Amino acid sequence: MSNMSSTSSTSKVLVTGGRGAVARGLSSLLAAHGVPHRLASREPDTPGTVHCDLTDPATFPEALAGVRSVFLYAEAAAIDAFVKEAVSAGVDHVVLLSSSSVLAPDAADSPLAASHLAVERALLASPLRTTLLRPGSFASNALGWAWAMKSGHPVHLPYPGAYSDPVHETDLAEAAFAVLTEPSLGGRAYTLTGPRTLTFAAQLALLGEAVGHPIPFEPVSREQWKSEVDGYIPGPYAEALLDFWSASDGLPVDLTDDLERLTGRAPRTFETWSADHADAFRS
Repeated sequence: MSNMSSTSSTSKVLVTGGRGAVARGLSSLLAAHGVPHRLASREPDTPGTVHCDLTDPATFPEALAGVRSVFLYAEAAAIDAFVKEAVSAGVDHVVLLSSSSVLAPDAADSPLAASHLAVERALLASPLRTTLLRPGSFASNALGWAWAMKSGHPVHLPYPGAYSDPVHETDLAEAAFAVLTEPSLGGRAYTLTGPRTLTFAAQLALLGEAVGHPIPFEPVSREQWKSEVDGYIPGPYAEALLDFWSASDGLPVDLTDDLERLTGRAPRTFETWSADHADAFRS
């Protein structure tokens, strides 16, 4: 991982999405290395966090004042206004937490990818130097199984054999830190994957080892799963997730070495993530 020597002590980094795990991890890294920064959130819940709602342009000027670099979550609602304000404020560099879903041929029409793609396009069309971090599947998606596990029910999986490339949120924070503090790494796109491609069934087996007991799962139909998540996951998004899992059923995901190139170390395994978060799955 790079050090802070290339970041001016007078520069300030704005870290949006302050309640998210990646933003919190990045903020901790910046603080540990003495890099001046400002944590921002739609709902500030810690002292010193500024109000920045990425859907509300009225919150942009104060959040961006004096900022040279931005770590940005992919919210498309007011991205044109954000870009305009960032340029006006003198921002040099934006690091976007995007998604590898933008690489799909139908990305513009997919609920999973459209917002990320719209933000990417707005940034790339602007004068702002832009770095795109495109993770695959967050390991933390597994937290969606916690309720079933803690209540003693089998986890319902419409595609137990669907593969993903779970990536640890700490690795994403370290990648963002690297591109924010080492200028030579910025201005390009990185596809960030975990070190292994694993089926959902395999992830549950590894989680079971972390919590100390096997985790049962039950294959269910698409319609049953959709009815169970109704009210939590909007219908079009649920349908897009099911299509994504169907397309990766039995097909391992292509992995990259981009994370290792940015952080100087191999990505953390899903076993490590499971051990780090085991308490979230215990009743």
